[in-house]
Amino acid sequence: MLVQEALARDPHAGDLYVFRGRRGDLVKILWHDGLGMSLYARRLERGRFIWPSPADGVVSISGPQLAYMLEGIDWRNPQHTYRPLAAG
Repeated sequence: MLVQEALARDPHAGDLYVFRGRRGDLVKILWHDGLGMSLYARRLERGRFIWPSPADGVVSISGPQLAYMLEGIDWRNPQHTYRPLAAG
């Protein structure tokens, strides 16, 4: 409903819609693949997602920029910001 009403976009067009949590360490991605709506969530253990400042409530970013952002890398200046020391 937020995509449709507040952003005035078609949620069934196949675009990815990325929303950030209040603390900045959680993002949720909505995507409609033609069969149904999918919700993906990603949380950073340390740090916050680098978030672009929206001009009109909507920001378009490229696929590589989204990949950097989901990995916790500053997509404006790609460098690893955190690497876990141990698995598990």
